[in-house]
Amino acid sequence: MERKLNAELWDKMHYLFRDFNDRMVHVELHYDFEIDIEALKTVLICFFEKAPVLHSCFKDNHVSPYWIVKPYHIDDVLTVSHPDNLEEAVNTFLTQYIPPDSDLQMQVAVFFHEGQSTLCIVENHMCMDGGDFKYFLKALCKNYNDYVQNGISPIELREGTRSFEAVYNDFSQTEQRMARNLYKNVCAKDNHKFPLTPDSIRDHSFIARRKISAEKFAQIKAAGKRHGATVNDVLVAAYFYSLYTLADYNPSDSVTISCAIDLRRHIKDVSDEGLTNHTAFMQCNIPERGRDIFQTLQYVVHSSNLYKKDKFMGLYGLPLLKLGYNILPHAASEEIIKIGYSNPLLAMSNIGILEVDKLALDGHEPTDGFMTGAVKYKPYVLLSATTMRNVVTLSMCVRGNDEDKRIVERFFDLMEKNLDALTVE
Repeated sequence: MERKLNAELWDKMHYLFRDFNDRMVHVELHYDFEIDIEALKTVLICFFEKAPVLHSCFKDNHVSPYWIVKPYHIDDVLTVSHPDNLEEAVNTFLTQYIPPDSDLQMQVAVFFHEGQSTLCIVENHMCMDGGDFKYFLKALCKNYNDYVQNGISPIELREGTRSFEAVYNDFSQTEQRMARNLYKNVCAKDNHKFPLTPDSIRDHSFIARRKISAEKFAQIKAAGKRHGATVNDVLVAAYFYSLYTLADYNPSDSVTISCAIDLRRHIKDVSDEGLTNHTAFMQCNIPERGRDIFQTLQYVVHSSNLYKKDKFMGLYGLPLLKLGYNILPHAASEEIIKIGYSNPLLAMSNIGILEVDKLALDGHEPTDGFMTGAVKYKPYVLLSATTMRNVVTLSMCVRGNDEDKRIVERFFDLMEKNLDALTVE
């Protein structure tokens, strides 16, 4: 008899996002030694048994979707190769798409090259967001080390509920009633676009990235501190200012960028949580470009601080989504939700720090790496940021063409220029 898992609210929402992006989350980690493949296979097998959603097929029956747990072989999860062209092999792997009705929702690859290893993982965002993917990576490395060094069975991975309802558990009864009645729709309503070329059937997925040096990152942090801004505020301000130039927006236009929020801020203890999604968006809005980037930064700080003062930050609209999915068959619910939901044309996700000590394998810390979000379909874009060894990697995953690559590279040039301007006074 087949085993079924609930399709949770965020599973359904990310399934709905199929019209906007490929839903894949990507990570690339480089190590200066050769990973023990048999040990890695053992850890992955144990993790897939602890998190069965990773080897499940999403069943959209148009009424009440669910996951069907599927049998699998570890060799279908993990591929190992010795490519002549490492960069090409990594990019080909990272830009793959895993359909939701596949038997596996995660693919892992290890590329050996000149005595070193590159570990790459692609997973379906329906299973977990960047916050839990970072946890998954740290748990993978810890269990690998315990197994290789001490022979401890690699089974230390969180299990438990995948429900979005966990965000309410630590509120008082009064607060819970308030939070569960936040039906206000806070979706982005902004028509400003990233200036990509028109959509084409010949477009293909690519990941563009740009590194900000540790020295520059230190200057960014210092500049933010001087202006009462977080690093994220500084990055968003540079994002705004760069877009006004790149897309030739009218300087007097008001523009909104949707910024990802980790809803685990509302959960005191996630140890009973399974791998899942707890990510929403806040709308960072500025009334105009500003006379210079410093004024743009002031606008960003003001906008983000308004959200940070709200105890229920990120929880608006969740009751509305729950109602939408509960009152009608799934196919009808999707159509109703699409009417009220406006997918942001401009978005940013600061995934945060990739801690090298927590990602070490058998005493070898990663020498380089980054994580990034889904490949967006035109006209939607997502700027992702991760930090490793105080080096920031900015990335954009786009389904586009060579001209789009040049446009994104021009955007990164402007980001660097505007970040430089912010750090010089």
